[in-house]
Amino acid sequence: MSKGTIITCAVTGSLTRPEDNGNLPVTPEQIAVSALEAADAGAAILHLHVRHPDGRPSMELDHYRELVRLIRVKNTEVILNITTGPGGRFQPGEEDPKIAGPRTNFVTAERRVEHIRDLRPDVCTLDLNTMTFGSEIVINTPPYVKKMAEIIYDCGVRPEFELFDSGDISLLNDFLASGVFRGPPLASLVLGVKYGFTTTPETMMFARNMLPQDAIWTGFGIGRAAYPMLLQSYLLGGHVRIGMEDTVRMSRTELVKSNAELVDKAKWLLESVGATIASPEWARSKLRLDS
Repeated sequence: MSKGTIITCAVTGSLTRPEDNGNLPVTPEQIAVSALEAADAGAAILHLHVRHPDGRPSMELDHYRELVRLIRVKNTEVILNITTGPGGRFQPGEEDPKIAGPRTNFVTAERRVEHIRDLRPDVCTLDLNTMTFGSEIVINTPPYVKKMAEIIYDCGVRPEFELFDSGDISLLNDFLASGVFRGPPLASLVLGVKYGFTTTPETMMFARNMLPQDAIWTGFGIGRAAYPMLLQSYLLGGHVRIGMEDTVRMSRTELVKSNAELVDKAKWLLESVGATIASPEWARSKLRLDS
C-alpha cells in the first residue's frame, strides 16, 4: 500500500468559545455542515465534540445522535472519531478542596463512554492525561482508563490514545505490555497545552521516539503552532490534525471562516512538500477499521 497522510479535522472541540470566533459551529446542524465541508476539502477523519445551543460543551446523547445522523445522511465514507474527553474535569472547592467546585464535571467511566456504546463510531478518543488545566485538574487514573478501554473495545470501536506529556506515553506502553490496550496503537501527540508537551520540533521528535515502533500516530499543535506542528508531524512520519478545536485564526489578524478553510490550507502545505493526502478508503485500510 502506497504511503498516504491522513488529515483529521477537529471540528469544534469543547474549549474554543464562540466569542473567540463567531464562525465556530455550535448546534448539531452547524457542526455537521462544517464537518461535511471539511471532509469535502480532504479530511479523511472527523473528530467530533458536541455543544449546547449557547456554546457550552455538551455530553448529551441526543446531541451526539443528531450530529452523527446528519453527517451520515450525506457522507457514509468519512471516518468518525468521537471524543470521550468531557467528564474528566475536577475543580477543587475554595472552602474545602475535597468538595467539587462549580466547574467540575467529573463522572464515572461508564458515563464518559455512554454515547460510544450507543453510536459505535469508527474511532473514539481515550485521554491518558492527568494534569492541570487552568484552575482545574483533568483526571484519568490508570484504573479509570482501564475501565473505559474495556467498554470501548467491547463496543468494537478503536481507541485513539490522546497523549499530552511523556508520562502518558509511559502509561500507554505499560498498558500495551500488560494487554489492557491492543496494538498496534492509534495515538495522537497533543502539543501546546500548558504544562504538557511544548510546541517544538525537539519535543515532537522526543515524543515520537517514545511510541512503540508500530504505532500509527498523529501530531498536532494548538493556536499559532497549529501549522508548524502539522508540517513537523508529516516530516517525522506522522499524520496530521487541524480544525477549529485547535486554532481559530488563519493569521494574527485573520479569523478562520470555516473548518474547510483550515483543511484546504493544510492540504496545500502538505502537497507542497510532497505529501499524498489519504482518502477515507485508504485511511480505513491503514487503521484496520473494517477488519
